[in-house]
Amino acid sequence: MGIDGVHLIAGESVAGQGTFEATNPASGQQLSPQFPDATRDQIDAAVKAALQVHESRGAGDAEQRARFLDAAAARIEQAGDAITLRGVEETGLPAGRFEAERGRTCNQLRMFASMLREGLFTESIIETALPDRQPIPRPDLRRRMRALGPVAVFGASNFPLAFGIAGGDTASALAAGCPVIAKGHPAHPGTCELIGKALQEAARDAAMPAGIFSLLQGQSFDVGTQLVEHPSIAAVAFTGSRSGGMSLWKLAAAREVPVPVFAEMGSANPVFILPEALASRGEEIATSIAASVRLGVGQFCTSPGIVVTVAGDQGASFKDALSAALCDEPPGTMLHPGIRKGYQGALEQLAASHGVEVVTRGPAGTGPCDAEAALLKTDASSFIGDKSIQGEVFGPSTMLVECSSMEQMFQVARSLEGQLTATVQGTTEELQQCTPLLDLLEDRVGRILFNGMPTGVEVGEAMHHGGPWPATTDSRWTSVGAASIQRFVRPVCWQGFPDSLLPVDLRSTVQGRRRVDGVWHDPGNR
Repeated sequence: MGIDGVHLIAGESVAGQGTFEATNPASGQQLSPQFPDATRDQIDAAVKAALQVHESRGAGDAEQRARFLDAAAARIEQAGDAITLRGVEETGLPAGRFEAERGRTCNQLRMFASMLREGLFTESIIETALPDRQPIPRPDLRRRMRALGPVAVFGASNFPLAFGIAGGDTASALAAGCPVIAKGHPAHPGTCELIGKALQEAARDAAMPAGIFSLLQGQSFDVGTQLVEHPSIAAVAFTGSRSGGMSLWKLAAAREVPVPVFAEMGSANPVFILPEALASRGEEIATSIAASVRLGVGQFCTSPGIVVTVAGDQGASFKDALSAALCDEPPGTMLHPGIRKGYQGALEQLAASHGVEVVTRGPAGTGPCDAEAALLKTDASSFIGDKSIQGEVFGPSTMLVECSSMEQMFQVARSLEGQLTATVQGTTEELQQCTPLLDLLEDRVGRILFNGMPTGVEVGEAMHHGGPWPATTDSRWTSVGAASIQRFVRPVCWQGFPDSLLPVDLRSTVQGRRRVDGVWHDPGNR
């Protein structure tokens, strides 16, 4: 499978005038071929093809969609070596990381296939007619979830596979029955093309209509803008920076017919260390935090960027241990020059903020995108009083927030903006004495961890990867796990129809997981 520098529109490879190339972040070498920016006509063609699939109900039933997802996983696995080779060149990530991420990508595609076959999240609810009910008869009511329509998915920079154009957003949208128009990330367009071709081939394998998936390349912001503003786009999915997510959200809200933008925009992921835990295993916690911050050169949306302690003798020893573990060695190569520049700028801005002190800055390698780790420090009063120092710094740094008391630690928790995660390091006994901290955190985050680290997001039914604004645009939805399908469906109620005219999954003669007159029926679990 080669790389041609093309768009993939409704089953066809579409060439254009090359305008940009990928760059190897480790060496600075530009990588051929050149890729084109999608034109307005190409965007329109991709969206119209997707709309035709949606309006004709071409995405098929649950079993057809499941076969497509299984085929997508198989095709990605077949192209695995080519994807890894190009991905390493375009991102600077090690081959092992690509292999692990490919496994996660294929596993979540198969998870959605299994979920479709089990009938999860279909939410078919039937209330049969009660014509003799007094004082008012009840009509026959049948409710099911329907796909929203064509979804624009923006591939992420930091997870080229698992959050890329075949990642969780695409997998969940396809599982819902929504055709996908993916916008490739300009930092790794070759990787996007290889993945896109695998999805294109999977659609043929599963006899799906060609318009079920398209890939548009582009470095220009106009490509994303025109895609979001297209009147036939029904929803947008994005994983990336706050500025990027906010831009898309504003564009979608300003449309004549606004559509939802499901944007995961990052987080500082605070870690609260309670006094007994700090005293008994402070060095162990410091080592774990440093490893979590350095993981992936800090380019994880769940990297712990804030560490909250109560100042004292143990706090000083902890700071020294964290400084040594975090900053002794170069953390590695960042994904592309834009991310490195953004990291350096955010670090300098934070270091210049009132009340913030740079504790340690570590060494960096000699590559053009190599980063340095950093530990910063501030006091709780400064942190509470200045919202500008609470934001995510996307890279291998963290900020220590020193409190004068447990009450001030509660105030820090109360001052937090919305986060993806928060972690509490402590003993069971001491946490039982300060349960208000957990209540404060539950109001501000999407996932709370006890004695763990936030990096690493399990893909399953119980996972929630989201959080209050500005971590995401809507805290009710997860972008990881089985429940992420709920973003791309909406309820429709059918009233008074005879069985022969109802959608197949709402007919009385069809067996399936459903709720009928207040009782759940599940043929698979009798």
